This record gives sequence, structure tokens and C-alpha cells, in this order.
Amino acid sequence: MKTEITQLLKIKYPIIQGGMAWVADYHLASAVSNAGGLGVIGSGGAPAEWVRKQVKKMKELTEKPFGVNVMLMNPQADEIARVLMEEKVPVVTTGAGNPAKYMEEWKKADIKVIPVVASCALAKMMERCGADAVVAEGTEAGGHIGEITTMSLVPQVADAVNIPVIAAGGIADGRGMAAAFMLGAKAVQMGTHFVVTEECNVHDNYKEKIIKAKDIDSKVTGRKSGHPVRVLRNQMSNEYIKKENAGATLEELELLTLGGLRKAVVEGNTKDGSLMAGQIAGLVKESCSCRELIQNTVREAEEIMKGQLKIFEA
Repeated sequence: MKTEITQLLKIKYPIIQGGMAWVADYHLASAVSNAGGLGVIGSGGAPAEWVRKQVKKMKELTEKPFGVNVMLMNPQADEIARVLMEEKVPVVTTGAGNPAKYMEEWKKADIKVIPVVASCALAKMMERCGADAVVAEGTEAGGHIGEITTMSLVPQVADAVNIPVIAAGGIADGRGMAAAFMLGAKAVQMGTHFVVTEECNVHDNYKEKIIKAKDIDSKVTGRKSGHPVRVLRNQMSNEYIKKENAGATLEELELLTLGGLRKAVVEGNTKDGSLMAGQIAGLVKESCSCRELIQNTVREAEEIMKGQLKIFEA
């Protein structure tokens, strides 16, 4: 399965693992890269030296291409940008901001830059800045989200830019991958399904909540404040939405979610933790290795696309 993205990133399969903060460390990312996808370390709000250590550990476990996701709102974003150049990281994905100020130096360092976007306007801006590709992420995704669905966003972004588009949001298997290709994507980014893989070091309670999730179990907090986040519903999200609807201040709401992702990922607190997961959680029924997930997804997508080709030929 060769596409513009596999050629650009020098990976075997057009599958990118989402750079999830607190979740995507070098253990998960190296397993994904070794399985033929692009593993991505999620730097989140971490300090620059933590990122450096993660990258060094990553290089010990794989010789395959990998990436680091940079949350540009991180106060240490400047330092992290330098670390990525010093450590010769092959790929950078970005979110929560505009990477334009780093683009020239990253390109000089031969880093492939792939911003995550939630609109055509932002995608076109990133192309003008020199991005090598963009991840068009629909509102079905877990964590921080935009407003447009993947089905609507991906084809519009694919039409709006000349660089390759990676589809994200609501993709967990080969059916989603095949659909993304039909919409104009050249690869897919998956997050929620990778959380439950054997190599992912999140707490088992978190994994169990995803595996047991139903189709209606994800909720969005923060819509009224302009910072929407998709999570699995629990005591914290219910209380947040109740207070949000009652007109609570942003400061009051932030107290509810302070350290919430760490509570879920590290402590396994499924009542008060922030269980970030996409709407696709209802499709995730069991844990498997990263290699099995990638191979099963690709095989299913190929079978679907071959079947559709036969229908058209008939």
C-alpha cells in the first residue's frame, strides 16, 4: 500500500499514530514504527529535556522513521523545537498553534512538518508556510477538537491544498481507512485504538473504559468556553457539563480538569480523570499488539477497496 505519505515519510504503511499527550511515549511510538507505521511521541505540556530523553530512548528501540507532536501552546515550545533539530527527529506534527516561526529552521534540518488542522483556511495557511502535509482532523476525534466532521472536512481540505492530506477522527479499522482514501486522503491517523494496544503504557482502567464504551459514551466538554475536548463520559465530565450549562466561570471549570489526563493515564482514576477518546471507541472491542492492529487495518482496507473496484468493473 504505497501512497504519497509512505513515500514522503519512508514508512511501509500509510498509518500515523496520534501524538497523544501522556499516552504516546517512546514505548508506544517505537512499536508503531517497528510495525511499519509512523510512531509519534506526544510532547504535550512536557519540558524540553523530557522530550530529548524520549527521543533518545526511541532511537534505542527503532531505526525506523518516527515523529514528535509539538503542542505549540507549551511554554517550552521554543526549546522543544531546538531539541528536535539537535536530535535529528525525522517528522514533526503540530497542534494548538501556528508552527510558521519554526518552519524555516526545521526545513533546513530536513524535518518533515505535518500540522494538524480543523479547517480549510488553516490547511491553506500551513501549505503557504511550507508544511509537507496536513492532518485533517474531524470532530469525532478524542481530545481537543474542531467543529467539522471528518466526512466533511477531509474532501474539502483535499480540494483546498496541493500537499498530501492525512485523515483523522473516527478511524479505527480498515473500513475507516478505505473511506478516508475515497475522500481524498493519502494516509490515516489513529489515536483511540492505539491507546488499548499491548505496548501502550496507560493504566488498564483507562483501556477497559475504551473497550467497554458504547457508541453514545463520548461527550464534549468546553464547547461554551471555546475549548472543546472529547472524552468518555464519567463523573468529572457530567459535573463539568452541568456547571458549564449553569454558567460557571472558566476558572471554576479548569479546577475540575486540572491534572485530569494524568489521573486517567497514570492513576487509572476513571471517575475524576479525563478519559480522552474518540467517538470510535464503541468499535474498539479488544486489545492487541500494534503490529496486529496495523496489519489488520491495512488488510481490511485492501479487501474493501479491491471489492469496490470489482463492483465498478462489473
